[in-house]
Amino acid sequence: MILVTSEAIAGKKIVKTLGMVRGNTIRARHIGRDISAAFRNMVGGEITDYTKMIAESREQARDRMVAEAEALGANAILTVRFSTSSMMQGAAELLCYGTAVVVEDI
Repeated sequence: MILVTSEAIAGKKIVKTLGMVRGNTIRARHIGRDISAAFRNMVGGEITDYTKMIAESREQARDRMVAEAEALGANAILTVRFSTSSMMQGAAELLCYGTAVVVEDI
């Protein structure tokens, strides 16, 4: 599966557009991570627990989007984007979306 943020792929032509696909996940913070983050906030630096949590969420949302595209018969996804939104205090949704297409070599 080819994933790109552009509207085209060099050396490929779009032969079929299958439509929008998406994947999402909602994650809540953990009290243990919050305590660690509070200490890190006092001294500065990266909050690695949150970095890891967001990276895992991004991968999960992307994998869900790819699975949806594969179920449609796509071999590429164009204009891939990520979006986040707050769902409630301490929880956020991470959404990945794009356009599923079938491409062939030129």
